[in-house]
Amino acid sequence: MSESNIQTELDLEFARSQFPGLQNGWSFMDNAGGTQIVKGAVERMNDFLFNKNVQIGGSYEVSLAAAEALQAGREAVATLVNARRPEEIAFAPTTTVAMQNLARALRSQLQAGDEIIVTVSDHESNIGPWVGLEEFGVTIKFWNLDKDSLELRLKDLDALMTDRTRLVAVTHVSNILGTINPVDEIAEFVHQRGALICVDCVAYAPHRAVDVQAWDVDFLAFSIYKVYGPHAAVLYGKYELMAELDNLYHYFYGKDKVPAKLEPGNANYEIAYSTTGIVDYLAALGERSGATGTTRAKIEKAFALITVHENQLAEKLLAYLRSREDCRIIGVEHGDDPRRVPTISFKIDDKDSGELCQALDQYRIAVRFGDFHARRLVEYLGLSDHGGVVRVSLTHYNSLDEVAGLIAALEAVLA
Repeated sequence: MSESNIQTELDLEFARSQFPGLQNGWSFMDNAGGTQIVKGAVERMNDFLFNKNVQIGGSYEVSLAAAEALQAGREAVATLVNARRPEEIAFAPTTTVAMQNLARALRSQLQAGDEIIVTVSDHESNIGPWVGLEEFGVTIKFWNLDKDSLELRLKDLDALMTDRTRLVAVTHVSNILGTINPVDEIAEFVHQRGALICVDCVAYAPHRAVDVQAWDVDFLAFSIYKVYGPHAAVLYGKYELMAELDNLYHYFYGKDKVPAKLEPGNANYEIAYSTTGIVDYLAALGERSGATGTTRAKIEKAFALITVHENQLAEKLLAYLRSREDCRIIGVEHGDDPRRVPTISFKIDDKDSGELCQALDQYRIAVRFGDFHARRLVEYLGLSDHGGVVRVSLTHYNSLDEVAGLIAALEAVLA
């Protein structure tokens, strides 16, 4: 690419061109519920289904090609999260299932009286599976959010941890607050006290580069369909820890059969292969800004550009919401604050959140209301009334013009 063609900011026109779903006249601002799918991911699925749609494990050419496609998917996700090896990546239908599988696979390592700490601010996917272990004598403790700062404090976690604490489950970003938790600091804190850490990365992965090695997390999961792919999820685990997990597949799958023992019924091959299209897209975004070198380096550059663009989107909306005396923003109130992603929840005084979202439908603006399966957090903060919160969740393919359209629509329906 010549210097004259190098982009110094996110190439929004290119980005939007890669998402055919954006051409239907809607402004999609419900991206935390599921992003649009990048066309490269669809093309990979089609390629697999048309040309490689057989079971792996055979000696014939097409079966070998199918196995190569599955492996390419593991390698793509390993690059996306900076895992040490592709065997640290297991595929699952959803993050909820991934966490349920992990909880089941850890069960034999837990004894009655062992403790697991969960946070009140997580999506239920990273709470329910652990709470379910209470029937086996495991003690569940809740790490509550500080209601003044709306942040998780390490001193509160320290008060909960004992020599029986085996695991701390925490969200990287609250899907209500949009607040980024410092998982690297939390992981170090937890490891110093002899426990493992499991991170729900669903609301972080679409917005920032995931780096499991730098953070030193033990387990991490996120949804592919919220990171520009089809409806599925991935579970990362350190290889030595994955090897010790219980087998969830057929009895003749040994404990060392990683990660297949965590994929009962096998991974979805075409979806696994589709992740190569997501990685290629993010790398292309980085290349357009002049990034060179490894695919990982290009992805990191892409997310740096994404962060700057998304901060602009978030601040434009938050500046408007701050200007309204009848609006309560839930979480960090400035879009350029490094602690937040552009997942923005708010309530309008004496207005039903559901009715407000339905009023926006006529403007072909897709937003959502409710508790977003973070019900414990919404109840803890006293936000359940009047339909819960309104959530506007932006991502990098949204434009400033779309945000301006949302603001104009809010002005009209709240007049």
